[in-house]
Amino acid sequence: MIVTVFGSANARPGDALYESAYTLGGLLAQQGHSLVTGGYGGTMEAVSRGASEKGAATIGVTCAEIEKFRPGGANAWVAVEFPTESLTGRLEQLTRMADICIALPGGVGTLCEAALTLNLMAIGAIKARVLILVGPAWKESFELFFSVSRDFINNGLAEHLRFAQDAAEAARMAATFTDK
Repeated sequence: MIVTVFGSANARPGDALYESAYTLGGLLAQQGHSLVTGGYGGTMEAVSRGASEKGAATIGVTCAEIEKFRPGGANAWVAVEFPTESLTGRLEQLTRMADICIALPGGVGTLCEAALTLNLMAIGAIKARVLILVGPAWKESFELFFSVSRDFINNGLAEHLRFAQDAAEAARMAATFTDK
C-alpha cells in the first residue's frame, strides 16, 4: 500500500518530532508500504530516511512554487521525485496517491493537507481512506471542530479519522487498516 505522510518542514535531526517521524518511516517500511511525502526537509526527510533505510520505496512530491520560496530540492532519502508546478498540484498528488494518510504535528501546510484529504473524501473525489492524526493537538482540534460544525459536515466523515498518540501507535493503526 501507499502511505502519504504529512508533517512539518521545521523539525531537525535530534528533535523529538524528527526522531518520531524517522521511527514512523521505518515501521511503515517494515510493514511493506511505499512512502510518499512532500519531499523536502523536516519530518518529510525523517520519514523518507527511516523508510529508505528499511528498504521501502520513497516518493517525494515537490513543487516549483516551494523551490522559489525555499530552494534546495528533494531530500537525499527520496528515491523518486514527482515534481509539480504549483502548491495546489502538489497537494492534489499527495492526497490522491495514498491508500492511507498520516498527519504528524505540523503547521498550516499540514493542516491544509489533512483538511484537503477529508474534503476530497467528503465530495467523493477520492475513495474513502483512513486519515491517522498523530499527537494530542489533532484530536483536540478535530473534536472541537466537529462538535461546533456538525450541521455542516457530511455524516460519516469523522469515521475516517483515527487518532494516535505517537508513531508506534500510528504504524499499528496503519497495519490494522491494511489487513482489512
